[in-house]
Amino acid sequence: MTQRAAREEEQSTPRPMYEVEPWCVRESELRLDRLAQSESVFALANGHVGIRGNLDEGEPHGLPGTYLNSLYEERPLPHAETAYGYPEEGQTVINVTNGKLIRLLVDDEPFDVRYGRLHHHERILDMRAGTLTREVEWTSPAERTVRIRSVRMVSLVQRAVVAICYEVEPVGHSVRVVAQSELVANEALPRSGRDPRESAVLDSPLVSEEHVANGTKVLLLHHTRESGLRMAAGMSHEIDGPESMELDTESSPDVGRLTVATRLEPGQKLRIVKYVAYGWSSRRSRPALHDQVVAALAGARHTGWEGLLREQREFLDEFWCGADVEVDGDAEIQQAVRFGLFHILQSGARAERRMIPAKGLTGPGYDGHTFWDTETFVLPVLTYTYPPAAADALAWRHMTLSLAQQRAQQLGLPGAAFPWRTIRGQETSGYWPAGTAAFHINADIADAVVRYVDATRDERFEREVGLELLVNTARLWRGLGHHDVEGVFRIDGVTGPDEYTAVVDNNVYTNLMARRNLQEAADMAMRHPDLADRLGVTTEEAASWRDAAAAMLIPYDDRLGVHPQSEGFTNHARWDFQATKPDQYPLLLNFPYFDLYRKQVVKQPDLVLAMHLCGEAFTPEQKARNFEYYEAITVRDSSLSAQTQAVIAAEVGHLDLAHDYLGETALLDLHDLNRNTRDGLHIASMAGAWSGLVAGFGGMRAADGVLRFAPRLPAGISRMAFRMRYRDNRIKVTVTHDSAVYELLDGRGLKLLHHGEEVTLADEPAELPIPKLQAPSQAPSQPPGRAPMPRRLDPRTRSTRGTR
Repeated sequence: MTQRAAREEEQSTPRPMYEVEPWCVRESELRLDRLAQSESVFALANGHVGIRGNLDEGEPHGLPGTYLNSLYEERPLPHAETAYGYPEEGQTVINVTNGKLIRLLVDDEPFDVRYGRLHHHERILDMRAGTLTREVEWTSPAERTVRIRSVRMVSLVQRAVVAICYEVEPVGHSVRVVAQSELVANEALPRSGRDPRESAVLDSPLVSEEHVANGTKVLLLHHTRESGLRMAAGMSHEIDGPESMELDTESSPDVGRLTVATRLEPGQKLRIVKYVAYGWSSRRSRPALHDQVVAALAGARHTGWEGLLREQREFLDEFWCGADVEVDGDAEIQQAVRFGLFHILQSGARAERRMIPAKGLTGPGYDGHTFWDTETFVLPVLTYTYPPAAADALAWRHMTLSLAQQRAQQLGLPGAAFPWRTIRGQETSGYWPAGTAAFHINADIADAVVRYVDATRDERFEREVGLELLVNTARLWRGLGHHDVEGVFRIDGVTGPDEYTAVVDNNVYTNLMARRNLQEAADMAMRHPDLADRLGVTTEEAASWRDAAAAMLIPYDDRLGVHPQSEGFTNHARWDFQATKPDQYPLLLNFPYFDLYRKQVVKQPDLVLAMHLCGEAFTPEQKARNFEYYEAITVRDSSLSAQTQAVIAAEVGHLDLAHDYLGETALLDLHDLNRNTRDGLHIASMAGAWSGLVAGFGGMRAADGVLRFAPRLPAGISRMAFRMRYRDNRIKVTVTHDSAVYELLDGRGLKLLHHGEEVTLADEPAELPIPKLQAPSQAPSQPPGRAPMPRRLDPRTRSTRGTR
C-alpha cells in the first residue's frame, strides 16, 4: 500500500473512541459527532431506573434519556389492513423527568463545550466502582478557566436513588460561578428517522400533578397522558463552598431548580452532592408516591455520598467474585466481556419483577420492549452469575400470565401465548408473522425456568412461579400441534428465531424447544402433585404432553445429510448472494419479505441455536455438517447471530472462526458496528461475550444437576479464567491450551464433567489435560462479504452488520 493510500484509509476509518483497559471504559477526547453513541455506552442503571451518559449541563446532546423500567405511554398501532387478532395499541418507553442536569455559568458565560476552549475532557466508566467520572478543563470566551469534576452513580443497593457529586474550581483567576441543579420533565427530543429500529417519539407525555420546592429539595409529580401511570422525581442537595453563597429554590409544573451563586478564589471549590430519587406506580395515590420519593431521598442523605460509593463497591465486589471472566491475549475482548457483564447486571439487578428490555435502560431503541432475547441470551448469564435477577425476570413473566392466557384465547388456543414484544405484557408487535406466529417465546420462557431451577434448586420459585409457567406453555403446544395420521406430532404454521423464514411447518428449533417444554412440564407436575391438581392438570393431560414430546417431528434431509431449518427449507432456492451488493444489507431494508421467505437465506442462526440449546438432539457429526451448511447462507442481519455462531464454531472445532464471531458480538457497541448504538446498547449481544467465552471456549453446559465443560482455546487467547455460581457453589475454571484447572471457591462441592470425564470438586483444585483436537479440514465459508472480521486485523476496520 502506498503512503497516500495508507493516509486515505486512516482518514476514512473512524478513530477508536475508547481506550482499551481491563476494568474501565475511558473516553480521552470528546467526540461531538459520536455523542449519542457514548451516551449509550456511559449509561448507568440498576434495573429500576436508567440514565443515559448525557453531559451534566445537558447540551450538547445526542439523545437525552432517563427511563423507569416499564413506565410507558400508549400509542396507536396502525396496520395497512386490519385483521382478527392484530394488536391495536403500541407501548413506548418514555423519557421521564431528567435529574442529571447541573448547568454552570462562569462569569455569566454558560459552560458549553462548543464555545471557548476545551483543554481537557475525559470520561471514565469504572466497572468495579459502578460510577461514571468526568473531568474537564475549560476556558470561557471571556478567558476564565475552570476545572470541573463530576461523578455520578445509579445505586445498585438503594433502588430508587441516583447520586451526583459535582465540583468546580477556578484556574488562575477568581471567578463568579452560578450552578443550577434541575429536574426537567417533557424534554424536547430529536425526531426519529425512518429506520424501524428507532422508537416512536411522543411529545410531552407527562402531565403535571404536583410540584414542590423547599430548602434544597424539589419534587415533581406527573402522570402519563394516555397510559395513566403516575411517577415522581425528587432531588435534594448537600452544598459545600465559600461562606458567601446565595441559594434559591423554585418549581413549576415541568421544572424544578436549585440555584447556587458564589465567587471562587484560586484554591477554593464549589462542591454539590445531588441526590435524586424516582418512583412510579399504576395503582398508588399521589400522596403515597410523593412520600415514597421523599423517603428515598432521606435514606440517601442518611447514607451520604461516601456511603453510597462504599455500598456500590461492595455490591460489585460480591458480583465480580462470582462472575468475572479473565482473558489473556486479547485485551479488547477482556474489556468487552466485563463491559457486557456490567451492563447486563445493570439491566436486571434491581428490576424486581419487571422486564429486562432489549436495550436495558440505556436508550429508547425497539420502543423499550422486551423480546425472547431476555430468556434465551440474557438470563443464562444472570442465572450463573447473579441468579436473583433471573428469578425476578421470570417472576415478571408469571405476573403477566393472565394477559398471555387472554392472548391464547383470542387466538383460539389453550394455555398461554406470551407476547413477541411488549413492555407490560400485552402483544404490541405490528409484524404479524412474529406477533402471532413466533410461539417459540413460550418454550424460551419455559427453558429459562428449567435452567434457573436446575442451577439454584429454588423449590419455592418452582412451586410459586415455575410450575404454572410450564403448565400453561405446555398446554399451548399441545393445542397448537397435532398428531398426524402416522402418529407423528407436528407443529405447523409457526415462525422460528430466523425472521427471514416465517410461518413454516415444523421449525426444528421450535419443535425441539417445545419437546423439552412438554417433558419438563410433565416432570414438574409429577414433583408437585398438589399444585398440579390445583391447576387442573390430570394424569391424562400430563401423559398427553409426554406422548406429544415422544412423537415430536424433527425434520432431517437424508439427501444432504443436514437438518432443514424447517420442513422443506432445503428445497427452497438459494438466495443470490453474488448479486447482492454490500450496501443492500440488512436485507429486510432492501428486499420484500416475500422474496426472503421463499429463499434459503438466514437472518440469524436458527438451526444452529437449536444445536446450542438442545445439543443432546444432535450427534457431533450432525452438528459439524449442519454448521457448515448454515454458515454459507447466514447473513447475520441480526446482532443476535454472532454469539450463537461463536459457541457452535468452538464446539465443532473451528476455534479461530469462533474467536472472530466472539469479537463481533463482544464489540458490537464499543465499536458501534451496526451504527445504531445511539439508540441504546444491545444487551443480548453483550451477553454473547460471556456465552462465547464460557459456553464456547469453556464448553460449559448444565442440566440435571451436572456441569459439563469441554474447554479449548483459539490461537489468539493464551489463557482464560471464569467464575460462576451453581447450586450454592462458586467455582473458578482456568483454561490454557494444555490443561484446565477447576477450583471450588466456596460451597459444599459438586461433580462435573471435563470432556466427558467425571471430576469431584471439593477442597483441592483439579487440573486435567485438554485432549488433542482433531481439527476440521477447512473452515466453512460465509456469503460473500458476510464473514466476520478476523481478530488479527485492526478493529477499526470492522464492517457494519444488521439489525437486532
